Amino acid sequence: MTQSARDDQDFRAMMGDVRPLSRNGNRADPGRPRRSPTEAQLARRNSAQAEGEGDSFLSDDFVDLIAPFDPLEYRRDGIQQGVVDRLRHGGYTAQARLHLLRRPLAECRRILPGFIQEAYAHDLRSVLIVHGRGREIDSAPNVLRSYLAKWLAQFEEVQAFVSAQQADGGLGATWVMLRKSERARAANRERQQKRRG
Repeated sequence: MTQSARDDQDFRAMMGDVRPLSRNGNRADPGRPRRSPTEAQLARRNSAQAEGEGDSFLSDDFVDLIAPFDPLEYRRDGIQQGVVDRLRHGGYTAQARLHLLRRPLAECRRILPGFIQEAYAHDLRSVLIVHGRGREIDSAPNVLRSYLAKWLAQFEEVQAFVSAQQADGGLGATWVMLRKSERARAANRERQQKRRG
């Protein structure tokens, strides 16, 4: 018996009772009518579209890259320099942290709005965002850091942000100061009035 005849016999023995699929039972048959999506599939699709539209104000267009060893600093008009200095030196505790290390830019763009808005909704004032810092200007962590500086300035809730001190992550982390919510302002006014009278 030749080698090819032996291989053919071995193959048939291994296949045993295997039969080919009938043409009409093939799921990949292009002639088969498509089923409409289920309600659960439609709900997931709508949710994903709504989530994608919710962060559309954060642009991933061109950004001026910040040099890897330049610190970040931003403050809105009316915010005192002393507040920014205290923030930079870790004078406020980190009430929440967001770690963006090694995450794709698109994922960071999607996560950031929810984090900022949730922190604001819970009356948090100071949060720390850890993003990393590369050694080259066009490294992925430095690109994220540059976009983060652009994005944070677009939030109405953000009053100021600065690069952290070495103990808190150095240039690879950013302190963010959020404004007080109306609820927190009302509580503060009430405390002040009780103190006075």
